[in-house]
Amino acid sequence: MRPFAGSRIAVLGLGRAGLPAALRLREWGAEITAWDDGAAAREQASLAGIAVARPEDFDLLMISPGIPHRGPKAHPGALRAAEIGAPVLCDVEFLYRAVRAAGSKACFVGITGTNGKSTTTALLDHIALAAGMAVETGGNLGPPALDMPVLPDDGAYILEMSSYSAERLDRARFDLGALLNLSPDHLDRHGDMTGYAAAKAKVLLDNRIAVFGMDDAETRAVAAAHAGPVVPVSGFTPQPGGIWAEGTLLRDEQGVIADLSHAAALPGMHNAQNAAAATALAFGLGIAREVVAAALLTYPGLPHRQERVGEIGGIIFLNDSKATNADSAAYALGCHERVVWIAGGVPKAGGIEPLARHFPRVAEALLIGQAAEEFAATLSAHGVPHRILGTLEAAVPAALAAARQTGSGAVLLSPACASFDQFRSFEARGDAFRALVTDLATREAEAA
Repeated sequence: MRPFAGSRIAVLGLGRAGLPAALRLREWGAEITAWDDGAAAREQASLAGIAVARPEDFDLLMISPGIPHRGPKAHPGALRAAEIGAPVLCDVEFLYRAVRAAGSKACFVGITGTNGKSTTTALLDHIALAAGMAVETGGNLGPPALDMPVLPDDGAYILEMSSYSAERLDRARFDLGALLNLSPDHLDRHGDMTGYAAAKAKVLLDNRIAVFGMDDAETRAVAAAHAGPVVPVSGFTPQPGGIWAEGTLLRDEQGVIADLSHAAALPGMHNAQNAAAATALAFGLGIAREVVAAALLTYPGLPHRQERVGEIGGIIFLNDSKATNADSAAYALGCHERVVWIAGGVPKAGGIEPLARHFPRVAEALLIGQAAEEFAATLSAHGVPHRILGTLEAAVPAALAAARQTGSGAVLLSPACASFDQFRSFEARGDAFRALVTDLATREAEAA
């Protein structure tokens, strides 16, 4: 199988996905030139037999998602692509072309949105595996696209699509697509909400079925303008022709599908919408209603998404490090009546003012990272008790003391911020939180 024989492909960025992509594309017949601005990554590629050089002459350019090819400042390799008229593509585009060149009719499912992508992607994977389907799941979540094999006609690729990857789609088309929600994010990259929404909407081109979350005005507007078949979903509002939740009951026009009160990993209305979207996509894959219903209740959840990482004296500690913006933090705060909240990091546009409706739930906020002063000002304006502690190491034991003092049953790390001031990723931040809670629990037990 050599679908890219004769193609000169430049690979820019040789991290988690870049080097495997270069190796797979070479295996598939391409002439590869690769580059990374880091010397160690270049050396690793060279040792793997990849030609390493700054991109100059090529037919196609694959850039790692985090490297901009337009705003806010295009990488020189992307500027060269514009000069010579070479398309800038993501790894999913190359996977799609290879699968179709191999003659496979495997289904492509694309899941995008500002929040909930990972949960919906992982939940659909869980359902499909329960149904015995041949699936490969990844993209922005899990294995990179070009680590995936070619599936048979009855297989399915379930791909979480970030706006960074979606904007670099070209010929690829998803049989099933989902847009869960839209709120301001990555605007430095896409310019404004129009550009951001346009990038996401590329996942929805020519879908056999397009699933739209109807719980925010921006997504409803995209759904209203969509030309193809639409399945609306909601976490709390009936949707004619769609799937929605009434309280904890997930249902459609045929009746109740499942009682989500028995799905421990899917708390809150936001997860009810995620469950509705995954169910709609599962039905689109032809999975039986009873299989979907059972799988929803056995979904184990994902790390860093309201993950229960410990309990000390009846107080639970929840790792929601994936909440890198206010909208995502709102979902977690909305699940608790009274909570000690750890927040902060690199702030996003708009800060935490959109969370004001949830502030009465906050017994005390403990602030860390770059955003601490900004968040403190917002909380002061709303009369919310808070302290600036600077680091997670200081915040965790202080949170336990605050929970005991205020009678709160939960400590929630839901930063509403990116992690890059103090951690390399939201995963590293969540792992640090888990380790700190484990250590604190051990010390509390020894002192008892």
